[in-house]
Amino acid sequence: MLHFPFWKRLLIWGVTIVILLMAVPNVFYGRVERHNDAVKTIESSGETPELAADAAGWPSWLPSGLVNLGLDLRGGAYLLADVQVADVYADRMNGLWPGVRDVLRAERDTVGAIRRVDGPPDELHVKIANPDGMARAMELVRGLSRPTVSLTGVGSNDIEVSGQGDTIIVKLSEAEKRATDDRTVQQSVEIVRRRVDEVGTREPSIQKQGETRIVIQVPGIGSADELKNLIGTTAKLTFHPVVSRTSEAGADPGPGNLLLPSMDENGVHYIVDQSPVVSGDELNDAQPSFDQNGRPAVSFRFNPTGARKFGDYTRDNIGSPFAIVLDNEVISAPVIQDHIPGGSGIITGNFTIEASNNLAVLLRAGALPAEMTFLQERTIGPELGQDSIEAGRIATLVAFAAVLAYMFLSYGLFGLFANIALIINVGLIFGLLSLIGATLTLPGIAGIVLTIGMAVDANVLVFERIREELKTARGPSRAIELGYEKAMSAIIDANLTTFITAVILFALGSGPVRGFSVTLALGILTSVFTAIYVTRLIIVMWFERRRPKTIEV
Repeated sequence: MLHFPFWKRLLIWGVTIVILLMAVPNVFYGRVERHNDAVKTIESSGETPELAADAAGWPSWLPSGLVNLGLDLRGGAYLLADVQVADVYADRMNGLWPGVRDVLRAERDTVGAIRRVDGPPDELHVKIANPDGMARAMELVRGLSRPTVSLTGVGSNDIEVSGQGDTIIVKLSEAEKRATDDRTVQQSVEIVRRRVDEVGTREPSIQKQGETRIVIQVPGIGSADELKNLIGTTAKLTFHPVVSRTSEAGADPGPGNLLLPSMDENGVHYIVDQSPVVSGDELNDAQPSFDQNGRPAVSFRFNPTGARKFGDYTRDNIGSPFAIVLDNEVISAPVIQDHIPGGSGIITGNFTIEASNNLAVLLRAGALPAEMTFLQERTIGPELGQDSIEAGRIATLVAFAAVLAYMFLSYGLFGLFANIALIINVGLIFGLLSLIGATLTLPGIAGIVLTIGMAVDANVLVFERIREELKTARGPSRAIELGYEKAMSAIIDANLTTFITAVILFALGSGPVRGFSVTLALGILTSVFTAIYVTRLIIVMWFERRRPKTIEV
């Protein structure tokens, strides 16, 4: 006989109501969005009357999670960037030079005087005065090698050392280059994500594509140029010893040195050691501030490793200038007046308040390890996104109305019960999307439309089984019970295989494919729940109230 314990009824309706409550904020999307933005701004910057009014526009005791709208629904910017991974090879060689110099200097009696000479950017060329000591010099440099850290580079070292006359040539091994390329792209993805998150955009999609490319989609941003300005700046901060200062733009800096222009002093260039004392990678924090004269500046703090390097250098070089370099421009070149052990300092220059804030954001997010070239850029206006929403809404309503009409005409009162469950089903989908913070795209809307069509499949299977059982002259109660029991295996099989397909699409797909798979998977879960529990409970409650002698399905 039909029987639902009270605890099970309470659990079914409780779960349904809670998830439907999660979907309610999407009905008041604009008001809830303003509330969320105001609350976030108040927490970070303080309260104003306007922010307080927006925050009060939605009750704080109600759920405030929203389904985030994707690029095709909200409008925004799209970029396809190519990471110039070869730039990192030169940085690796520059970073290796101090170690090579130290080990060779320790064997000066064997190798003679050493100096770095010009060579390709991805190679380190070191000339020794005594060619007879070449074998020993190469042995010493090979001792600096480390195993390549990657699955494909097991058993390989990170550098290759060779000799040519009186010159040692050091370069990265092929295995290390592959590992470096992969790390560089992954690091670029994370840094771009942090930079975009810093400005508070909603649900950016930042993914690796191929070997060296990154796809960046940011809903709600004004233009592709605005996005490029945010992420395209390398913001590479380094601190270099100053060799000399010159007014000649074409002066020869000499091997191992760089000629860099001054940001503030017109016509002035600095010759600096190309090996930095400390780099921006060792920054812990950077915040906009003001200098002692009340001008905008940026204060910074190093991590323990950077603080130790910075402190040691300032201790040993009191009275010498050092250059603060940002993106190959000397911001300032102060003279070290005293030992600075704390690992903190301030960057001054001709900054505006906005410029100091932007620089602090870039420094906090970290330096891009390599330059990015933008291959494609596209801006989707909000009006196009609104057109997509309208098209999706019309498609959903048409599909919804057609399915509701079909079910009612085919199964009468039982079809009406299925329609009630279908409406609840769509609400549950949006509630779960809000709960997990998913992003809804146009393909995601297609997944919802498909779910609406598939959602009644389980009810059709049950109702047809009930029809068959009624033909055997069983009572209506027993016919309903057997209908659900015998249709259960077919319902589970059909939905399980579709769910597995959705999981595979999510695992192997990207972007729009994932958006489709998420709504499809959630739709399958809610469809099975509403068909097996909600529709059945509605029918049981109706049957207990009416106690019909016969039923027509």
